[in-house]
This record gives sequence, structure tokens and C-alpha cells, in this order.
Amino acid sequence: MREVNLLDRYPRAARDIASRAAAVPSQRDVAKRFGKEYFDGDRGQGYGGYRYDGRWVPIAERMRDFYALRAGYRILDVGCAKGFLLHDLRRVVPGIRVAGVDISEYAIVHAMDDVRPFLALGTADALPFPDAAFDLVVSINTAHNLERLRCVQAVREMERVSRRSKYLQVDSWLTEEQRIKFERWQLTALTYSDPDGWRGLFAEAGYTGEYYWTLTE
Repeated sequence: MREVNLLDRYPRAARDIASRAAAVPSQRDVAKRFGKEYFDGDRGQGYGGYRYDGRWVPIAERMRDFYALRAGYRILDVGCAKGFLLHDLRRVVPGIRVAGVDISEYAIVHAMDDVRPFLALGTADALPFPDAAFDLVVSINTAHNLERLRCVQAVREMERVSRRSKYLQVDSWLTEEQRIKFERWQLTALTYSDPDGWRGLFAEAGYTGEYYWTLTE
């Protein structure tokens, strides 16, 4: 396992943590449905409008370069939402083959046209693919939405369907201040820990890929 931040070029936006914290008690159940309210509803219960704006292009380029992706490689995004990362990976690596899984039927129905045919409804802990089917398996801010036993199984599933590389990112914190902000901000996470706790979970699951943390600033 290696700690590598492949989202270091993702733009950071200021978060109104106070407003989110005030809304959390009544909005968490709504957010966990992962429907229209979560993706395209009020900011208090999710993204506040999850629309393509090109911000995943530098992340796709970063992954292309880090993993030496090339035409013919098969890429899976676990928790693909509307397919923005897969769309941009196809853009920066012509000829790659993509697939995505998400628990949200709403997200898949509203996915980008070019990747929608390659997306499937499913859960991270029971991926509908054979062993060693992909050259790169990516899961960003998804596994932590499962309770611990299912989270461990989701990480094992990444290992199972990968024949080469894996990248996993989950909620965590590096300071006590970040932990407090995270707990006020988060809506859907069921499993979360400091980095040492996560590394223990990864080891339990037999994870061998790269990983990093989503931090609440």
C-alpha cells in the first residue's frame, strides 16, 4: 500500500460548515437515499447541483500519468455517480474502456451520454464483474458510506476485480480540528477513522493499492 494523493489538482471550495451542521439532523436520511435531493437538491443535503464543469480533467490526467494508462486498458469507477471522471478519462486516454457502478439510479439515469451505456446499478461490496477484469479500479468517497463489515468487503472487491492497479480515497482527518469539521459536515459516511484506523482496515481487507484521504478544511 502507498499513500498518494491523486486528487491534489482537484479545486477546493470553501464549505459553509455552520449551515450544513444546522441542517444535518433532518437531512442525513434524505442524503442517504442518493437520489435527486442528494445530487441536485439543496446544498444542505448533498452537492447542491452536481454538474459537469471539467474539474475532473486534471485528475484524469494525473491518473493517466501515474498509472501509465493507455488505449485498451479497462478502468472501473466504483461510486461513479454521473460518470464525470470516466468521461474525462476517455477524453485524456483515447481508446480506453470504462465501466462504472453506483448505488444511485438517479445518478446513472442522469449520467453523461457518452458513458451512460457503461454504467451499472450496484453496490461497492458486491461488484457485478468477474475476477481480474480491470487494469485500474478507482473508488473515491464511496467505501466509507458502508458500515464497517461491508466497507471491508468493498475494499476486498476492489482487489478481486483488479488485475493491476487500484486507487481508494475515503473520509479522514489529520488534526482534531479537521475531525470536528468533518463530523459537522458529513452526511452519508457510516465508517470513518483517522489514517491509522483506515490503514488497519485496508490491511484487514488485503488491500495493495494506493490510497488517500478526503479532508474537511
